[in-house]
Amino acid sequence: MPERYDVIIVGTGAGGGTLAHTLALSGKRILLLERGDYLPRETANWDPEEVFVDGRYISTETWYDADGKAFQPQVHYFVGGATKLYGAALYRLRPQDFGEVRHVDGISPSWPLSYDDFEPWYTRAEWLYQVHGNHGDDPTEGHWSKEYPWPAVTHEPRLQQIFDDLKTGGYQPFHAPCGILLDETDRAKSACIRCAWCDGYPCLVHAKSDAEVIAVRPLLDRPNVTLLVNAEVIRLETDPTGRIVTGVVVSRNGGREVYEADIVALCAGAANSAKILLASAGDSHPHGLANGSDQVGRNYMFHNSKAVVALADEPNETVFQKTLGLNDFYFGSDDYPWPAGSIQMVGKSNAAAMRGEEPTLTKLAPKRSLEETARHAVDFWLSTEDLPRPENRVTLAPDGNVRLAYTPTNNDEAGHLYHQLKKILNHIGMSAHHVLRKNFYMSMNIEIAGVAHQAGSARFGTDPATSVLDVNCKAHELDNLYVVDTSFFPSIGAVNPALTAMANAIRVGEHLCERMQ
Repeated sequence: MPERYDVIIVGTGAGGGTLAHTLALSGKRILLLERGDYLPRETANWDPEEVFVDGRYISTETWYDADGKAFQPQVHYFVGGATKLYGAALYRLRPQDFGEVRHVDGISPSWPLSYDDFEPWYTRAEWLYQVHGNHGDDPTEGHWSKEYPWPAVTHEPRLQQIFDDLKTGGYQPFHAPCGILLDETDRAKSACIRCAWCDGYPCLVHAKSDAEVIAVRPLLDRPNVTLLVNAEVIRLETDPTGRIVTGVVVSRNGGREVYEADIVALCAGAANSAKILLASAGDSHPHGLANGSDQVGRNYMFHNSKAVVALADEPNETVFQKTLGLNDFYFGSDDYPWPAGSIQMVGKSNAAAMRGEEPTLTKLAPKRSLEETARHAVDFWLSTEDLPRPENRVTLAPDGNVRLAYTPTNNDEAGHLYHQLKKILNHIGMSAHHVLRKNFYMSMNIEIAGVAHQAGSARFGTDPATSVLDVNCKAHELDNLYVVDTSFFPSIGAVNPALTAMANAIRVGEHLCERMQ
């Protein structure tokens, strides 16, 4: 007989890892299934050639676009999921993001819950993930019930100069919320050494507030928690009624294993959770598990983003650059009625990263020239909200891998945000700039390969005809199946989705604790 658990959690990232951490104190038997392994701690963690040029930590699997063309998705399968290489920018969605928002290309739909419903869970997530910030700095931010556990990370001199110049120019910059294990009052006790290798790199010293370090690793000595690595879930089995998941089928060590639990939570990421549901089609669910509404895999979103390298005469000796944000154009401006999005800093550029992300542009550039360019660079990250479109969707290719049909939205808004940044750069003396028209971690020419902020493939709602999950993220059509990653998002806003995924996982975890009692 298969071994039985109270809860099986598929995936160990922002959703799955946080859910496991929330459930662990219940004493219930929990099985964590991670398709990858532990990310090794090695000198290559901080080697830009290995990370950006060679793509050392990117999965080698193949996905396909709408035309069947193969590409390598920029995904990372490790304990801790995508958070192992994220930039740890832990923003709340704005209160307006939970309501209907009109964009140039259409409507961003409202959520079935409000910002007020999420606020307590945001606070708990911020404290769990040790977020540094100052509530009230960002004028677009919603109310908060508790201050961040740590004060905002201080700007280094070049960033402080930019911050001051923005203030002088009438803008409203703020300290970005960062999830790092840094104690600026006592560096001897600080895990974080405030280095350049945070955004887009694994943390060699385990000082990034990722899901492995914060949520999963502290559970591994608990007798009620089991973690299996290199365990890829390939389908879910149900009873004859189709209402109960009875088996989680896993490919592991070259064999097939089946595990059982009273409750199953998919937390594999928006694309792979949809893939598992679609691959679990059967007599009771002929079009895929929980897919009677034909919504599984649809409404796939990720941010319409640009990385901008700005140059100035003076060098930028900043090491940790992700301390500044600007949301002045988040909901539009006097001369533009549409929401344009957020401006953040991105990790400090270097010659190898530039070569990895723009191989054609930098092919003939001498190494010394690139190094000098990087020395003077200040790096910005622009995010514009993507809209949920039914035709932007995950389906299964003939070989069972992900097929992703995707067309970006709100390009006009993204262009306007870039236009505003150019005005800002001129104001603060950085008129030379270059746009890397790629998504985070990209070293490929196919735009859809950059899937760092994927969301929306199994959205939650109150109407089973238009959603996959109910407000507690339980599948409408099944009694014991939950999806607790960014799949549940009805819309994505224009800030990083990680903190919302973490907050929701705590919320659903508390619901499951009550249910299991």
